[in-house]
Amino acid sequence: MSDFDALLKARGVTENLGANITAGVFNRAGRHAAFALGDGNLCLSDGHGWSRMKAHVGAILALAADSTPNGFLSGGDDGKFQRIAIDGSPTEIAGFGMKWVENIASFAHPKSGLLACTVGKFVHLFQADGRKLRSLTHPSTVSGIAFDAKGKRIAAAHYNGASLWFTASTSETPRVFEWKGSHLGIAIHPLGEAIVTAMQENALHGWTLPEGKHMRMSGYPSKTESFGFTKSGKYLATGGADAIVLWPFFGGGPMGKPPLELGMSDGAFIKRIACHPEFEVVAAGFDDGSVIVADIMKDKILPVCGPGRGTITALAWNASGSHLALGTEGGFAALVDFSKQS
Repeated sequence: MSDFDALLKARGVTENLGANITAGVFNRAGRHAAFALGDGNLCLSDGHGWSRMKAHVGAILALAADSTPNGFLSGGDDGKFQRIAIDGSPTEIAGFGMKWVENIASFAHPKSGLLACTVGKFVHLFQADGRKLRSLTHPSTVSGIAFDAKGKRIAAAHYNGASLWFTASTSETPRVFEWKGSHLGIAIHPLGEAIVTAMQENALHGWTLPEGKHMRMSGYPSKTESFGFTKSGKYLATGGADAIVLWPFFGGGPMGKPPLELGMSDGAFIKRIACHPEFEVVAAGFDDGSVIVADIMKDKILPVCGPGRGTITALAWNASGSHLALGTEGGFAALVDFSKQS
């Protein structure tokens, strides 16, 4: 192992899952991680052992934490949207025939949790118990969805812009934010002050809320496949470059303000970003397989693992930020313990 693997060796639990890892998440309780594989299998780990179950026929296209503490949600190219318990047992929420379930999101609340999945140009919205609420229609295929911090709104990215819906409303007319081109992933500011999408070009586009003022963030050498707001909402952390690009969302930014750049690599590009749930800390995974953690306030970089295991395709913190899950296209998976140890 290289010196860059010191933390992985000292505090990591690793496994070769044998197939391309398409996504990885922790459940909301933070004690179990799930890794979705391109062969339809789902692998679960509590940091001690690993289990495997066949979740879908064909690839798992989407994975998310359930709105309940312990489970997961998955979607696949077999048209199934389902809930998976930590023992690996699946429960189908909805089936869509031969149509792909490509994006999933959930919102947790003791009384009114919400689930959502995308199939073509539709966002299907469900109560936490799986009962269908309604379907939201868009002008083209939905390529990303996100609930706001209170579950009152859900945003969807699609061709030529984004749509913002009130989840409790029965209106068939969302607020539409227009900008020509293909919009892919989407994120909502934690304080509800903006929505941002990744573009097919090497750029991001955003709109302030409620004004709808345009924000353009460009200059990337490759596509921004992963991005997210830090806990406070002060920064938008993005991949697509050889360093973590952090756009300031304070003091009138990001327009007219240059981004910060942390964790410069030697020619590798960032594929996955994961913002810490408690602190101004960002994990970044590169296309050479390396992972770093950056402390924005201290301008400090901590290597987690070195290159050589394949492009990072999954990266996620648990709810408390004590553990980081990472996975690669080569099937390498790891859980790294960041908790204080005596």
